[in-house]
Amino acid sequence: MFLRELTAPAGTIRGAGKKTAALLAEAGIPTVAALLTRYPRDWEDRGRSAPLRDWAKGPVSTTVTVLAQDWFGSGPARTLKVYVEDETARAALVCFNRPFFQYELTPGKRCRLWGKFRYGYGELRSSAFEIEAAGGEGPGIVPVYPLSAGLSQVPSRGQNLLRRLVRAALDQYAGALDDEIPPAVIASRHLLPKAAALRAIHFPSTMEELAQARQSLIFEELFYLEVIIGRRAMERRGTGGGPNPAPVGALGEKSPPPLSPLQRRLLDRLPFALTPGQVAAINEINADMDRGGGDREFEGTYAMARLLQGDVGSGKTLAAFFAALRAVDGPGETGQAGQDNPSGQAAIMAPTELLARQHAENAARLLEPLGVRIACLTGGLAGRGSPRARLLEALAAGEVDIVLGTHALFSRDVTYRNLRLVVVDEQHRFGVTQRQAILAKGPGSPPHLLMMSATPIPRTLALTVFGDLDISVIPDLPPGRKPVKTHLVRESNAGRVYDFVGKELEAGRQAYFVYPLIGDDDGGGEGEGRAGDGLKSAQAMAEKLRTEIFPRFPAALVHSRLEDEEKRRVMERFRSGEIRVLAATSVVEVGVDVPGASCMVVHHAERFGLSALHQLRGRVGRSGERGYCFLIYSEREVPPAPPEADPGSPGGEGRSREGRRLMVILENTDGFVIAEEDLKLRGPGRIAGVEQSGYFKLGVADPVRDADILLAAREEAFAALEADPGLLSPENRRVAEVLERAPPFSEVGM
Repeated sequence: MFLRELTAPAGTIRGAGKKTAALLAEAGIPTVAALLTRYPRDWEDRGRSAPLRDWAKGPVSTTVTVLAQDWFGSGPARTLKVYVEDETARAALVCFNRPFFQYELTPGKRCRLWGKFRYGYGELRSSAFEIEAAGGEGPGIVPVYPLSAGLSQVPSRGQNLLRRLVRAALDQYAGALDDEIPPAVIASRHLLPKAAALRAIHFPSTMEELAQARQSLIFEELFYLEVIIGRRAMERRGTGGGPNPAPVGALGEKSPPPLSPLQRRLLDRLPFALTPGQVAAINEINADMDRGGGDREFEGTYAMARLLQGDVGSGKTLAAFFAALRAVDGPGETGQAGQDNPSGQAAIMAPTELLARQHAENAARLLEPLGVRIACLTGGLAGRGSPRARLLEALAAGEVDIVLGTHALFSRDVTYRNLRLVVVDEQHRFGVTQRQAILAKGPGSPPHLLMMSATPIPRTLALTVFGDLDISVIPDLPPGRKPVKTHLVRESNAGRVYDFVGKELEAGRQAYFVYPLIGDDDGGGEGEGRAGDGLKSAQAMAEKLRTEIFPRFPAALVHSRLEDEEKRRVMERFRSGEIRVLAATSVVEVGVDVPGASCMVVHHAERFGLSALHQLRGRVGRSGERGYCFLIYSEREVPPAPPEADPGSPGGEGRSREGRRLMVILENTDGFVIAEEDLKLRGPGRIAGVEQSGYFKLGVADPVRDADILLAAREEAFAALEADPGLLSPENRRVAEVLERAPPFSEVGM
């Protein structure tokens, strides 16, 4: 029997009556499996001695004698206080919600005491303690469980109840539990069998046994996760080849496929050389698209599903244009289109109309001279009359080779003659359903899928959320692009920033000013916090920038509440140089290229995520001239540095989390390093894609903390799938059945 198959009600555990079962159900523990997987949040080694006098060094663990009782307060707030002592000191136990101790802790009684103490009201005291009669459970390593609902009203009794029931459940059911990963993996990785690991994580005999139990259960959870990922990769590629164990696509020792005719012509026309990262990504994409061909049976899958990552300005869009040309040329090295092999089509989706128009302009400039037919389809082309109707007719007839646009590309009335490639820019801004809607518009077989992201995804998350995709990375920037100079500035020194920006404006350049709130009456808006917290808003500061700080230069405002057409007009005027100063929210994180913008000023930088700050920083310095990014932080939110630290630094040892985060963005320009550090500081739960991933729910494992175990589990899971794609060997048959209950590929929130 597998642990997940222990669906017997918790009330079937010996010693658990109806009242206890109801209490457990209220706490979210309806079954035996739910109880045994309510893993401890901590463990107390009660075998050690820690007298009352050493309370400042950590939790106390000692034998005490009850001296006296007292009461304070009145009515429902009347609370018992019990005085105790050991050989080293006296202390008071404040028994909130535990009046029953009046009868259990009588003067003269000897007890074992564990708890955290502090000085308050002139005495050593604790309200977070556990106490039992001497000679009870005795010394040992004791689990401390997360409590909820009724269990938390009396913590000591809740802990004791869970310990008693877990021990009884282990005695009653653990002996029948089967291992859920292959025995060979358990042996080679020195893991504990499932029953032993489960018993040891609740009631370890030593701390070493506890560590081995945790590693075994963490490995099992991550093994499950990677099997799910691998199975979905196999479903997408077809069952023949097995999953690709490499998190980043690569050609290995094979020669890169030759460029198609249109790709060669574009390369010859470029006035600059591609970066090594662009070349590698294009080769990987070409190899994927060639494997898919155009005539194989997909059986409901698509040949290529690749994620292309790279910082802002790394040249991802150009790589996507090369992929689109491959699709237009069609399968085969020569790319000759004909009646039996019609010219292919590509659709490139952008998250905003403004960005779609910019991509279309660039595509027209680069690709139309090659004879490629370009069109742009956005929500702005409304109605059934021209020009929308003519464009839809051209798409359906195959008279458009590459169409660029927004979500309008997958509208119900849009059809394609031979859609071979879908490119999704800023993939996290499109839902799974939206992506699938356009994938369904292929001519029978779903088209290739290339997703792009300028928000670097840490490797640990790439192995989980995007683990069933091939991943290409463009790590370098085009030659001649200068890194943006970043400064951390106290709010009190903002005037010096305005002076510097004024000089840049005098020199003919432009500047962004970004704020966490839209308006002073904002209850959160696009940023974090409220105007009442003393935060500056984009609306108020736009007026101040225009009338007081930079009155000689045209200024404007943009934020998410503006109509799309208004946003487009403002950004076009800023892009053309008509507007010199732009006040905005983080809506400009993903935006058009503004070559003349040299300054990015972010107020209340501590309120923004590191990835957002890195994206904002990438908006400037895109013309070859030096760009500057000023991150202005509140000294109230980010305390000053200690005397021994750099006086201008908000980070360092003993620093707030916000201070450490700002130091990360100051000291690093590599988006992947920043993403990894952001993940460490914030945890995986707040990184886009994890909470919505739809994957197997983890209990004790953490993909970030347990990255080394994740890699080992991935290696074993993919090896098992290569050997037995169905994981249907006798000892694993039910494992496969459990995995089948995981959400299908279509529900994964990638």
